[in-house]
Amino acid sequence: QVQLVESGGGLVQAGGSLRLSCAASGLTFSRYYMGWFRQAPGKEREFVATISGSGGTTRYEDSVKGRFTISRENALNTVYQQMNSLKHEDTAVYYCAARFGVVAITERNYDYWGQGTRVTVSS
Repeated sequence: QVQLVESGGGLVQAGGSLRLSCAASGLTFSRYYMGWFRQAPGKEREFVATISGSGGTTRYEDSVKGRFTISRENALNTVYQQMNSLKHEDTAVYYCAARFGVVAITERNYDYWGQGTRVTVSS
């Protein structure tokens, strides 16, 4: 049974930083692309970032480039998202997702999902 468990969300002031973590179990972690998505209040869930199984390939949504960094530690079955220079518009529930296969930025292409962790950025 695959489980993805996010942590690290919370309340932060604009300009601040947070690091999200996602611990995975029940899958061969290094064979999966891992992604972060987010859903803001009243909006659809959107792609944020993804990283290949080896960690050598990453992709970001344009609005987070230069501010967010996705990384992974395969020995710990964990993927991270460092979020710096946070803005009010980053407020959302952040979801971790796993995909077996090639890179994808569309949520329907991801196989497994976590329950999400809430990030609130006060302006």
